[in-house]
Amino acid sequence: MSSYPPLRLRRHEDRRLRAGHVWIYSNEVDTAQTPFAQLEPGSVVQVEDSQGHALGLAHLSPHSLLCARLLTRDVREAIDIGFYRGRLAAALRLRERLLDSPYYRLVHGEGDGLPGLIIDRHGDFLVLQIGSQGMERDLSQIVAALQAEIPQQGILLKATGVARKMEGLPERVEVLAGEVPATIEIEENGCRFTIDPYAGQKTGWFYDHRANRRLLQRFAAGRRVLDLFSYSGAFALPLAKAGASEVLAIDASASALALLQRNVAANSLGQIRAQQGDALESLRLLRDQGESFDLIVLDPPALIKSRKDMKEGVQAYRRLNDLALRLLRPGGLLFTASCSFHMSREMLLREIGHAAVRSPSVILAEGGQDLDHPVPPAVPESRYLKGFLLQRPDPQTETDA
Repeated sequence: MSSYPPLRLRRHEDRRLRAGHVWIYSNEVDTAQTPFAQLEPGSVVQVEDSQGHALGLAHLSPHSLLCARLLTRDVREAIDIGFYRGRLAAALRLRERLLDSPYYRLVHGEGDGLPGLIIDRHGDFLVLQIGSQGMERDLSQIVAALQAEIPQQGILLKATGVARKMEGLPERVEVLAGEVPATIEIEENGCRFTIDPYAGQKTGWFYDHRANRRLLQRFAAGRRVLDLFSYSGAFALPLAKAGASEVLAIDASASALALLQRNVAANSLGQIRAQQGDALESLRLLRDQGESFDLIVLDPPALIKSRKDMKEGVQAYRRLNDLALRLLRPGGLLFTASCSFHMSREMLLREIGHAAVRSPSVILAEGGQDLDHPVPPAVPESRYLKGFLLQRPDPQTETDA
């Protein structure tokens, strides 16, 4: 048996864990049997059902609604550097089987048995995001395990975002090992990109859309493209590379567009034009100007960060999709996506459906996060990215509503 202190669950509150989930909420804990006051935030606990039967080992976040995350169901295992080395080695083997180059998500939290930890590999550099008290407490062991298992020249901690605030953790950005330059060059879908791991969004890049970008390349040749929320060009560049006749890339961030223009120059893709502006306002202006496009990419950041944002966020998705579909030429394609956890697949489909009443369209394909973002079947929260490829039919194929 384990030497870790117990976290006792209330009666019947073990059902979700036994079904494969790894999260434990504070209202599921028998606080009379669990000495929270004596337990350190981030420490390892042995999770037990109401009868005292061991269910596994977890990291504890006693002051959070999500108060524990299961690390292993083997209570004989020690959560030490050997544990982290094993999980990291397994994660590396999986990515090396799936992908040909070292540009990917190396660790995807629950999908790699390391809830609360995200690691992106940008070639010779690793960027970590930590969203739990436990991973924060074990950071030195994680760094040592990375140095032992993953070839790299530098490790950067990008500790920002909502998850840390919910855990009561301060934001910080710092180099943990080696050296990490101000900009890093990566490769994806036949293009080279310069990214900013320090000031850029998340780890500086979004590998989750890799396959969706590759899918859209099939349809890019000769098309006029509108790329909204373009960031540093992850969609715009491969579409131009695949033969788009023109790409209008719009983003509200001047720094993101500066990176985009740098990437455009490095890849000699002169048909891309960058424009700074709010996406919704830009769509309205383009509509009023009578513009139209053959292919539109609508990939906003998370518009619903918490349940309190639900009403406003849902309305924003509806307006964006409505205006985008109205800008499509007959036979044109819209790829629309949401990375908001609180915006379910069904909700996104509903809003797309509302938009398609005015601009009849059909769904050709559905996309999600790429293979380096694995999802445990019982943890649907790990599957956050939803995407749909729609086509506005040619006039001769449309029917009256």
